[in-house]
Amino acid sequence: MKEISMLINTADKRSHINPEIYGHFSEHLGRCIYNGMYVGENSEIPNINGVRKDVIEAFKEIKMPVLRWPGGCFADEYHWKDGIGEKTQRKKMINTNWGGVTEDNSFGTNEFFDLCEEIGCEPYLAGNLGSGTVQELSEWIEYITFDGVSPMADLRRKNGREKPWKLKYLGIGNENWGCGGSMRPEYYCDEYRRYQSFCKNFSGNELYKIACGPNSNDYNWTDVVMSNLGEWHTKAISLHYYTVPTGDWNKKGSATEFSDEEYYETISKTLYMDELIKRHSEIMSRRDPEGKIGLIVDEWGCWYDVEEGTNPGFLYQQNTMRDAIVAACNLNIFNNHSDKVVMANLAQAVNVLQALILTEGEKMVKTPTYHVFDLFKTHQGGELCYSYANNCQAGGKIPMISQSASVKDGVLTVTIANCSIDDDAHICCDIAGENYQNIECRILDNEVRDYNDFDNCDKVAPKEYSAKMTEKGFEIDLPKCSVVVVTMR
Repeated sequence: MKEISMLINTADKRSHINPEIYGHFSEHLGRCIYNGMYVGENSEIPNINGVRKDVIEAFKEIKMPVLRWPGGCFADEYHWKDGIGEKTQRKKMINTNWGGVTEDNSFGTNEFFDLCEEIGCEPYLAGNLGSGTVQELSEWIEYITFDGVSPMADLRRKNGREKPWKLKYLGIGNENWGCGGSMRPEYYCDEYRRYQSFCKNFSGNELYKIACGPNSNDYNWTDVVMSNLGEWHTKAISLHYYTVPTGDWNKKGSATEFSDEEYYETISKTLYMDELIKRHSEIMSRRDPEGKIGLIVDEWGCWYDVEEGTNPGFLYQQNTMRDAIVAACNLNIFNNHSDKVVMANLAQAVNVLQALILTEGEKMVKTPTYHVFDLFKTHQGGELCYSYANNCQAGGKIPMISQSASVKDGVLTVTIANCSIDDDAHICCDIAGENYQNIECRILDNEVRDYNDFDNCDKVAPKEYSAKMTEKGFEIDLPKCSVVVVTMR
């Protein structure tokens, strides 16, 4: 067992942890929307307006704060008017990015916004800059948010929605350096300026406009965008980074069958997120010294080879305790950079990549990643506190411990991951600033290759755990490959 000392200073508050850091992403990709979240109003599976009740309840349980839609690469080929009105009359479309399947557009704008209201989360739209028009995006905003008399507001009323919805988060394009148009950053900036000019604030609704930021370590894209868009009504830029264990996009590795070395390589690559945020933040601060523009990591997570026998364009993969450690590390990183990171969106919510939920017919499984979001949810809206771990190496290449701490309404939340699959850790944590009288713990503690499936949906699940309060703080034994939340009052 490794001895680890930690220090938390609750008086040293660093930044606010936006709830949106715990956000999610739902793309028209594989079975994320159709036969995942959305089964249709006539399905025998219990549903609300066609969306599975069990999925809605699961989203509510983790206090899902924001949901991004309709893509992804799909967003820049999506034409919203095809997805409104009488469902039998909606145009069908080919999903050219993901599997070449035909979609009937039965899940569109009304369905998405009604779902967000049901969950109680903010909608985050990715607008079509790649193949769409300025008029098309402008009219979409009018359809959603205008409360007066106009062609688009009247069309919304005709489609059964009298009052407008609220829309805060608007992404103007997605991955425009790649699938969203293969643009140079200079060209994208000119297009962004043009498109955003026609996205108006209607009826008291105020748009939070988000520009397409870099892919991984494309620091030039960040520099060009920040130098060109600082005065153009930009609230944030996005960053995309996926954890690919092998580093080879043609052979990414199995989600469930991996060596110990591959495990440590996966965690090493996911911890690269910390360096990416630091370096992009430095560029942003140089171009925006007042810090008016935030960073949104609106696509992140593990990307493996698809499960054998599934459509390669559907990106369906299993989800083990390795993914739980990846999720915990990333969420701790986002918390610790919450002075700059204002939102993050895991890819994706259901049946795609590092999913929260897997479905098969009437069955539903919560993945280990889902349970990490459940453990971490009390960080939402908290104030980040200074925390430090006297770390040691695990597997010869990664820090053993990942941690963050926050305070909200007098409650201290500490989340810790033991990233080692070889050694347990004994953690002795001193707390400065406040005295606490009560302590509660929950833990996710399984073998690294364990996962939940439709025959055993609770193999990996949180359970109550114990920690010892001390005069200075607390002590806890943290098993190898585990994630714990410590809550003190």
